[in-house]
Amino acid sequence: MPTPKKKTSRSKKGMRRSHDGLEMPSMAYDKKLREYVRPHNAFKAADGAYYYNGKQIIAPKKKASAATSEA
Repeated sequence: MPTPKKKTSRSKKGMRRSHDGLEMPSMAYDKKLREYVRPHNAFKAADGAYYYNGKQIIAPKKKASAATSEA
């Protein structure tokens, strides 16, 4: 059985394997919010609140009104 004459360098080996680890990220559809989300990750929805597993975990931040900034 033939054997290689030279050792394959780390660089060559890494370049050859550069595409082996690429894959599409897993996504789940949240029926309550009607959005695609990453599983096991909290995410910020359009309303500004943070959700995890379909439940709100952090309320949205309230913006200061213009009347209070003028005084």
